[in-house]
Amino acid sequence: ALSYEVSYQIVETKNEVLNENKTYDELAYSASSIEFYVRKAAHMTEYCLLAIAISFPLYVYGVRGIWLILLAGAICVGFAGFEYHQSFVADRGPSVRDVGIDSIGVTAGILLVQAFCWSTLHNPSGKRRRRKRR
Repeated sequence: ALSYEVSYQIVETKNEVLNENKTYDELAYSASSIEFYVRKAAHMTEYCLLAIAISFPLYVYGVRGIWLILLAGAICVGFAGFEYHQSFVADRGPSVRDVGIDSIGVTAGILLVQAFCWSTLHNPSGKRRRRKRR
């Protein structure tokens, strides 16, 4: 229900900005047609944030490069793969496709952490800066 409400807000805002003058039924149809994509984008975003929350501390503690990708990826994808709890919710169930979509978010989050940390901590000259003593 929440993803439909977000979808409806998106198409309603588009309708107002572009002056499309769509009726309520047309807006409802448009909202229902993008609801799937809104829901999957939300899943990818959640898993991207999870990957950032796991990858950043690992990076700070010295896990870098391929080992960061493997360790953080295994934790996050393992968590995504444990969707057995969805079988207890009506009209839901575990899905390999969902794990794949979540993995895209995980990969994006890990790569964002690597890029951010590398760009802020990398010194191209290879020399450490020395502080001046007084």
